[in-house]
Amino acid sequence: MTDTPTPTPQPSPIVDRHEALGAKIVEFAGWLMPIQYGGIIDEHRAVRSAAGLFDLSHMGELVIEGPDAGAALAAALITDPPALAVGRAQYSQICNEDGGIIDDLIVYRLGETRFMVVANASNARVVSDALAARIAGFQAVLDDRSLATGLVAIQGPKSAAMLQPLASVDLAAIKYYGIAEGVVAGLPAMIARTGYTGEDGYEVFVDVDQTGVLWDAMLAAGRPDGLVPVGLGARDTLRLEAGMPLYGNELGLDTTPYEASLGRVVKLGKPGPFTGRAALEKVNRDGVSRRLVGLALRERGIARHGYPVLVGGAPAGIVTSGTQSPTLGQAIAMAYVPTAAADPGTMVAVEIRGAPVAAEVVPLPFYKRPA
Repeated sequence: MTDTPTPTPQPSPIVDRHEALGAKIVEFAGWLMPIQYGGIIDEHRAVRSAAGLFDLSHMGELVIEGPDAGAALAAALITDPPALAVGRAQYSQICNEDGGIIDDLIVYRLGETRFMVVANASNARVVSDALAARIAGFQAVLDDRSLATGLVAIQGPKSAAMLQPLASVDLAAIKYYGIAEGVVAGLPAMIARTGYTGEDGYEVFVDVDQTGVLWDAMLAAGRPDGLVPVGLGARDTLRLEAGMPLYGNELGLDTTPYEASLGRVVKLGKPGPFTGRAALEKVNRDGVSRRLVGLALRERGIARHGYPVLVGGAPAGIVTSGTQSPTLGQAIAMAYVPTAAADPGTMVAVEIRGAPVAAEVVPLPFYKRPA
């Protein structure tokens, strides 16, 4: 019997840029990616006050095209992609027959018969294989563009002002959860007004061999006004403040959208069958026994992934993500708790190093950008 060799991590197409900027490089979801440059807290605060530049080339980009592309995706996902106007996007999920979440996604409608699905790096191959199988009976084909696509994001209140001089399209005309084709820094690109930080911003898709040119141009354009490169560490604290779930923490095969407080994403009113429909209809009808909530710690301590949540002094839930919020100056967490303890204002406790620490259930998100 021989050991299965460990796959060699895929380096970001611009890992050399990150190393030159002094980034700490780590393996993440099978990729070598920057986790931080100058420091997570400083990078986090730069995104909230000015803007941050993110290399997201590890994400999966799957293009589905053909006369039945919309119908195929409607049958494969829990949302209703055919309802999208061209140039618009939606948050979605792909579930199994039991209603468990295989991954959460963003679906972009690029044309009448052309869609792009963006999957998490850790699940890109699984999602690609699942979609290919599910659309097999439709007049649609899947082109996995993950390794052929570079993705650079700029996020923060100054992102539009920094990016606009490089862009051929009016960025203000791209609505939130919209996408447009254009030119950025002289490169053919798709520009989406989406992100994972709670701030306004843009995600720019280019051919993978142009990623370095795009990164250099965007960084140079924004640096005089406070743009900084941001790694995966601050991306995680930013998304947590914004109450955005992370696959493997808040979402997984043992979680339904309803438990994750994302039942609104499930489009049970759309026509026809879709994978997981029967199970999700049952959950919608019967309700859930646990729900994802926000927690604000009311005593000193930081809740971490996997820490028990105590209700009435007994273990009853689990922390999925937690940190000391750089923006709010307090410890926050997301956790699954029994439905009876999920209302805002409910007092629970988190077990930290063997001791209970008081925490209050609070509404999500923890942070909303100023209007």
